[in-house]
Amino acid sequence: MDISKTRAIVTGGASGLGAATAASLIKAGALVTIFDQNPQGADYAAEIGAYFAQVDVTDEDSVAKGLDNAIDAMGGLNAAINCAGIATAEKTLGRDGPHTQASFTRTIGINLNGTFNVARLAAARMKDGGVIINTASVAAFDGQKGQSAYAASKAGIAGLSLPMARDLARNGIRVMAIAPGIFRTPMLESLGQEVMDGLAADVIYPARLGEPAEFAALAQFIITCDYLNGTTIRLDGALRMP
Repeated sequence: MDISKTRAIVTGGASGLGAATAASLIKAGALVTIFDQNPQGADYAAEIGAYFAQVDVTDEDSVAKGLDNAIDAMGGLNAAINCAGIATAEKTLGRDGPHTQASFTRTIGINLNGTFNVARLAAARMKDGGVIINTASVAAFDGQKGQSAYAASKAGIAGLSLPMARDLARNGIRVMAIAPGIFRTPMLESLGQEVMDGLAADVIYPARLGEPAEFAALAQFIITCDYLNGTTIRLDGALRMP
């Protein structure tokens, strides 16, 4: 797919990996609509020249309205990049008792159900084919303590790649997932430099945190490489979580 002909929506596009991806695509000549639940995301969208829709990825009506508005603004839709998600740190059985069902359900709801909700509704609107890129995580394969909910949600996203690609082949729609390792995002930076240095020490090479621009570069490559389909790419500097 030619980037200059790309009409993309990016969920969670006002911060972190999504923000970098939206900016990179616009710089390369694509049209982009940012979906974000935070209305302040409109300011970032205006800054980089993107359209904006306040969207709750777990709500069918909200996503449908956002997609229809995006298509009206951009003149079509042929790419959907799902970056919206949350992280949960809670052990299956901790000092205060078992993992709360509410937090597990919320994590699955936003990360996995939200991703599928956007993907299915976007696919229905890709009249001339396209590509869907979902965000998994290395936690899908080697989740750490306290990551039961998060790892389950991300493993589900990785598991979507092949069956969804098979489902959508007749529509000319490819489906890929990226499984990032430890990336320098605002959420991670809030933990402080000492914590970030400790996390970076586990990365094999290069021994540092990933940069959002590197995630964006891979997403852009997936869009342009028509033979990439139905799988999950780890983007982690050979990290295997201890």
